[in-house]
Amino acid sequence: MTTDLAAPPTAAGTTTAGRGKSPRPPFGVSAVSVLAVLIALFSLLPLGYVVYMTAATGWDTAVGLIFRQRVGELLLNTVLLMLVTVPLCLVLGVGGAWLVERTKLRGHKIWAVLLAAPLAIPAFVNSYAWVSAVPSLEGLGSGVLIATLSYFPLVYIPAAATLSRLDPAIEQSAAALGLGAWRAFFRVVLPQLRIAMTGGALLVSLHLLAEYGAFAMIRFDTFTTAIMVQFQSTFNGTAGNMLASVLVFFCLILLLLEVRSRGSARYARIGSGAQAKAMRLPLHAYQVPAQLFLLALTALAFGLPLFFVLRWTIAGGSGIWTADEFLPALLQTLGYGLAGAVVTTAVAFPMAYLAVRHPSWFSKSLELSNYVTSSLPGIVVGLAFVTVSIRLVPGVYQTAGVLVAAYVLLFLPRALVNIRAGLAQAPKELDEAAQALGKPPLQSFIRVTLRLTAPAAAGGAALVFLAIANELTATLLLSPNGTRTLATEFWSKSSEIDYAAAAPYALLMILLSAPMTYLLFQQSKKVAGQ
Repeated sequence: MTTDLAAPPTAAGTTTAGRGKSPRPPFGVSAVSVLAVLIALFSLLPLGYVVYMTAATGWDTAVGLIFRQRVGELLLNTVLLMLVTVPLCLVLGVGGAWLVERTKLRGHKIWAVLLAAPLAIPAFVNSYAWVSAVPSLEGLGSGVLIATLSYFPLVYIPAAATLSRLDPAIEQSAAALGLGAWRAFFRVVLPQLRIAMTGGALLVSLHLLAEYGAFAMIRFDTFTTAIMVQFQSTFNGTAGNMLASVLVFFCLILLLLEVRSRGSARYARIGSGAQAKAMRLPLHAYQVPAQLFLLALTALAFGLPLFFVLRWTIAGGSGIWTADEFLPALLQTLGYGLAGAVVTTAVAFPMAYLAVRHPSWFSKSLELSNYVTSSLPGIVVGLAFVTVSIRLVPGVYQTAGVLVAAYVLLFLPRALVNIRAGLAQAPKELDEAAQALGKPPLQSFIRVTLRLTAPAAAGGAALVFLAIANELTATLLLSPNGTRTLATEFWSKSSEIDYAAAAPYALLMILLSAPMTYLLFQQSKKVAGQ
């Protein structure tokens, strides 16, 4: 005679959940699934807008507007920008990561932080600083310069995290087979960076497609700048909508290419025993050139923008710090940032819960819908909300709720990824135990799972806050009358060539972004086990 130990009776007359089964969600699986489906449908609104507007335009008109000389010029500019900028970001990002993580570089811990620091400076502030230094900047070369200096950390951070946790045994095996340091790097180490490089390249490419302010300031035409010009001149005109459809097509192609480029190779270590500590390569005669290279890179990407922001701030004197001008912008930026971060984090929970506790093709499909939408430029999301709100619910156009909803769609994956990681590290057995002791699902979720997930959720909310504080295009399109954020006020002042008046707003954006950038850097190290 045997006893069933898997489900012993409890004092409350209930039984514990069977091993391998997830605890009951706070509102039931069906309720969480319905919430996740509604969120996914809502996130597809911008994509549906583009499809609808293209179909409503008519085939003949759409073909005429898409296959014209102006679109060809924008396409050439965009392709050339990506073909030059993305490889440069890969070289700088991977090269900097290798020097910091794999060589005996003096001060490598300091350089590790400095190479991530340019992310604290919005690209349009970077452009403002470079135009201050070289007023004649314009065209493709200037766009490549500013974009490369602004976005190479998007490659550096994941590459450094991957290198820091890469098992050195593969390099030792390569050395035992007679491969030198450089041959081992290209034949063994570089292939291990494939996912980090493709992911970083995708992020850089999407930022290039979405960026407006940086390129408008140097008079370099891209799809985003052209769409904004069309919107300002004809308000939701057909030509602008067709440009948006081409831009969305570009984004979807990039997503497919990134998925295909990942390949199916395994990158995890297999076998018993602890991973050896990585051996740092001596630089010898290359120590000084490496230091000069990193010094020049950080000086151009971080030092120069910060210098000119401070220079204009000092040149403007105390008169530019008028409280009735910059204080409302700061408070509204904080208000929208906090509101958007809280709402986005709350919205991400149902999707993350399904993905971790009830993984299936259904949950993966819902999650993918959010990534597709977040890859779309802010101007496309803004145009979608403009059109839908005016045609279906005119009363909500240019309200704070619509603007926050746009922020949610744009930055939902930043919260989703963090919450998913936090839920994965929260043992479901603790939730099971709480429910077995008679706690209702909602109460056990709040007292157990939510508390354990809170640090990860806070990290995701911080990243969403950072993105909202620096967002420009969707805010310009959707903000209520009288709204003054740091980004929009900076853009208003700098567009009037009043660089001194724009400086305080740029400085405040940098001060707000710096702690969040450091948090992102620390998170990457935490993932790497450091």
